Amino acid sequence: MTGLLASICSVEEADIALHSYVDIIDCKDPTRGALGALDLDLIASIVDFVNGERPVSATIGDLPADPKRIRHAVRNTADCGVDYIKLGLFEETTAAPCIMALKEECKHNQLIAVCFADLFDPMPLLPLLSTQGFHGIMIDTAEKKSGRLTELWSLTHLARFIDQAQLLGLVCGLAGRLTLDAIPSLLPLQADYLGFRSALCVSDRTSQLDHRAVMRARNAMPFGFDVPSINTAFVAVH
Repeated sequence: MTGLLASICSVEEADIALHSYVDIIDCKDPTRGALGALDLDLIASIVDFVNGERPVSATIGDLPADPKRIRHAVRNTADCGVDYIKLGLFEETTAAPCIMALKEECKHNQLIAVCFADLFDPMPLLPLLSTQGFHGIMIDTAEKKSGRLTELWSLTHLARFIDQAQLLGLVCGLAGRLTLDAIPSLLPLQADYLGFRSALCVSDRTSQLDHRAVMRARNAMPFGFDVPSINTAFVAVH
């Protein structure tokens, strides 16, 4: 079953996501880059607010491939109480050494490697991510003006990537300026979750989360848990 991940940047937006029944509440600052990190105090406040009602993930920022710096960021973010920690692999040449340097962190944290369809194809990294103990992988876009994920990769390629990742025991998520209109074509691929930010906002990805947009996404996707009856005014995706 494919879950719904909503990226949020405040306690107020976490409240919207929580009461729109998203499956994963993802802490990220869209003003600081592709994987902009929120301040640690704010992440901790969001975790406290959610209070275990949903899993919470958080990004560690657009960091260079410096294992020592990444390990430090992972540990600080883990101390905030999040369930999943997302870190970016921005360069093909440094990705494998960085993955290998984080094996110890994988023993204590559920790490999600985020790779970018507009930078390189991470398919060859999947076996290494699995053997090193990563929890999962997410495909995103680094430069939001470079195109949507569905424009950069074909559905056939996405399906092959998801299948390979899941065969290796990795949770696999898709993001990258996904639109609500794309949900029906993406659901048959059976990714573990679809991640949204821009499509859930009032205008661009740095604006406020829009409850109605989140509910349209929610109602276009299967539910992973029991929820109260939802207002049918939000059912239509289009």
